[in-house]
Amino acid sequence: MTILRLSLALVAAIGAGATNAIAGGGTLLTFPAIVALGVTPLVANATSTVALWPGSLGSMWGYRGELIGARGWVIGFAVPSVCGGVLGAWLLLHTEPAAFARIVPFLVLGATVLFLVQRPLVRLVNASRAESEGPSAGFLVAQFLVAVYGGYFGAGIGILMLAALGFMGLTNIHRMNGLKNWGAMCINGAAVVMFVAGGIVQWPVALTMAVGGVIGGYAGARLAQRVGQERVRHAIVVIGLAAFFWLLYHH
Repeated sequence: MTILRLSLALVAAIGAGATNAIAGGGTLLTFPAIVALGVTPLVANATSTVALWPGSLGSMWGYRGELIGARGWVIGFAVPSVCGGVLGAWLLLHTEPAAFARIVPFLVLGATVLFLVQRPLVRLVNASRAESEGPSAGFLVAQFLVAVYGGYFGAGIGILMLAALGFMGLTNIHRMNGLKNWGAMCINGAAVVMFVAGGIVQWPVALTMAVGGVIGGYAGARLAQRVGQERVRHAIVVIGLAAFFWLLYHH
């Protein structure tokens, strides 16, 4: 991996970190960027997960105050998130690279569409009125399924979790974001352990992108109030669709 390629990876990760801070959807930047560097899609997926995990730690820390008094939710989130993340990562490790290469364009397309409909989902979430005291059995099953998807690919899991929390009756968006970040940290943390143990991480790229993600996340948080979010969101959708066609063409 040349210095030039690592520099490009750093730039992509800075953009992804800033995008996550402003609008979400950073994976739709890092994943195609890693594939464009010549890494196979399966390894690129694992590397992207490892690279972005430090950023999820920062996000979780930033929302720690919102989880005070929500112990039931925190514990309820952790178990299905970790178990599902492990299963999803295990499924990825046991997927043939060629098969994953055939699947991944449609995973990118699905994540892009999910990002595109994020606003209507959030509006639907905010229509809830009664806040539940803890997660129901149905929610735990739904969170497990989200976690399986998250361990396998992961783009869009935050949107899915926010929607599920809204359907459960939560209305405090700050607490919802805190729980969402906690769930994402558990899912991706479990997947990171599996991917590292499986030996499918491109470490030069992962470490470079981890640094870029932290830098971009900090810069994005500082600029979040100044940058037009709609432009960022439109750019992510364009990049996601372009990545879908590019991956489909190069399969």
